[in-house]
Amino acid sequence: MKKDPLACLSRAVETIGGSEREGQVEMALAVWGAINEGKHLLVQAGTGTGKSLAYLIPALVSGKRTLIATATLALQRQLIERDLPKIKDAVENYLERDITFAIYKGVGNYLCKQKLYGAPDLDSEVIMEISSLEKDAKKLREWGKIAAISGDRDDAPEVDRRVWLASSVSARECVGADQCAFGSSCFAVLAKAKAQQADIVVTNHTLLAIEVVDSHPILPERDIVILDEAHEFADRTRAAVTEELTAARVLRAAGMYKKFAGDKSAKLVEPFFAAAEDLDDVLSSFRDDFAKSEREERAFQELPLSLINPMQKIKVSVDAISQKLSADDEILDGDLLAERARVRGAINEIKTVVTKILKISSSGGPSESVLWYEPTFSSLYLAPLSVSEILLENLYEKTPVIATSATLTIGKSFEPLKRNLGISELTDLVTLDVGSPFDFEKQGMLYLASHLPEPNRDGPSLEALTELGELIEAAGGRTLALFSSWRAVEAADSHLRKVLMDLDISIITAKRGDSVASLVEKFAQDESSILIGTISLWQGVDVPGSACTLVAIDRIPFPRPDDPITAARAAEADQAGGSGFMDISLPRAALLLAQGTGRLIRTMDDRGVVAILDSRITRKRYGSLLLNSLPPFWRTEDGQMVKASLRRLDESYRSNGVISR
Repeated sequence: MKKDPLACLSRAVETIGGSEREGQVEMALAVWGAINEGKHLLVQAGTGTGKSLAYLIPALVSGKRTLIATATLALQRQLIERDLPKIKDAVENYLERDITFAIYKGVGNYLCKQKLYGAPDLDSEVIMEISSLEKDAKKLREWGKIAAISGDRDDAPEVDRRVWLASSVSARECVGADQCAFGSSCFAVLAKAKAQQADIVVTNHTLLAIEVVDSHPILPERDIVILDEAHEFADRTRAAVTEELTAARVLRAAGMYKKFAGDKSAKLVEPFFAAAEDLDDVLSSFRDDFAKSEREERAFQELPLSLINPMQKIKVSVDAISQKLSADDEILDGDLLAERARVRGAINEIKTVVTKILKISSSGGPSESVLWYEPTFSSLYLAPLSVSEILLENLYEKTPVIATSATLTIGKSFEPLKRNLGISELTDLVTLDVGSPFDFEKQGMLYLASHLPEPNRDGPSLEALTELGELIEAAGGRTLALFSSWRAVEAADSHLRKVLMDLDISIITAKRGDSVASLVEKFAQDESSILIGTISLWQGVDVPGSACTLVAIDRIPFPRPDDPITAARAAEADQAGGSGFMDISLPRAALLLAQGTGRLIRTMDDRGVVAILDSRITRKRYGSLLLNSLPPFWRTEDGQMVKASLRRLDESYRSNGVISR
């Protein structure tokens, strides 16, 4: 007997304790139709729609194997730890079958038992030489012996990043379960085996992107792919296939081979080390040039002559070593097999990126890629300008895809995102905007601070910081302050600590490398606090209620003009007769701005203000497109009225005793 997806959805909503939402029902029907007709679906579901249920229930009712890929760890955890267990309890009886689900990540996200308990390799020896890390290494080894653990990095005890890297392997370095002494109990293998049998598999954009680009199966077979947070997928795909080369990585690969091959390696290793040192000299000269000239242009229009010689020498060395490793088939010892796999993986990574870079002729690089130098890390990067064609060929033409997010339209149009995802030409594509159940005009205000000076490259103006301080004071804290750069975060932190010194307001400032989850938890628990941060806080932060009644944005989040990929894509658009600004920079800024403003209203009861401290949004012609991409808040340029409203809101919360310390 066929099951009704809407009846199943109703049961799930009732069991979970929710209420039926028109947009959720509309989306569920659209997902059900797309699954049954084998079509692609692009659906914008605003905050509060309950989109997870709207795609999970039809997928489960269909009985088809479903892969869900998300951009953020927060959503993966929500699906695996909250949504799917509740749905399982709610609808298994109705569906008259067991519901299974699993999470699967890249091999490097799981503890490698061979590295942890086998013969020590180069990385683990280095770790043990650093006494401050020895305790972390021991902690990880003890955890790895517990029978019931997942081996997943996100479940592991907190250890130094270097300890984790020394205790895990990349896919290229893995010897494979058949040849590994720990193959039968390998955490990654067990996770994949569980995923192979599950109805629903949750993974991340990056792993799906790598599989699609390499056209090599990594993830379980599936009938449907659901892209949640789909506005991020093209950028995550591009990042996943961006190649990196540093002299340190080449030297590490040479050192690994020397240790593995011993005395027999001198003939091959010595020229390899020499080539790596030549590369280091060239990259160091680049870094010196940047420091002296304050140069901002990082992309190379053609492969510099100074790079060609060391690159060619490295290529000769890795080719010879690779052949030597492949010819050595007499190894039987498990530890040696594993070590050889890691050495081969490191060598092949160097070989892959050097080969790709050398394909760039001295007369100019191919239009489909961009090569640039990053002085901060003295690294070379090579990235494709567009991933739309490969996504079309290796994903959309093979599997029905349901792509969803709260922010998919730019100025009410799906076209910019369709081009970015490579689905503009699909004839079997359905688009849908189900809106949001929230009454944004009544629940929130959008304050456009048109009187402030336009922002410049030096960071927020004193006027903007002063305005921010006054807004925070009026709100009694309760502020998420979003900035477009670390320089701006530091300037805001310095200013606000001075002007808010005498007030009972805690300032939580994000620093590079901080865990977003712990920052947000701290912010949510202290309702008179403010959280200051940059790009990692613009998306995925969910703090409903009185802890967040003001979201302040320092400037329109245009991509940095010196970002090599953005600059190259913009130039390509200009050359094609379009506009790099309108086709590339503005759509990206609009999506991120919509994500940032979406942090304010998270439930039906939320109230507050979004303040945009960039006057260009009212002064420039493109401002209307940005504003039309945001939730329909009630808009005003009257700062005094906004501050009065925030004071009243703060007083109402305080009178109800909701302040917690």
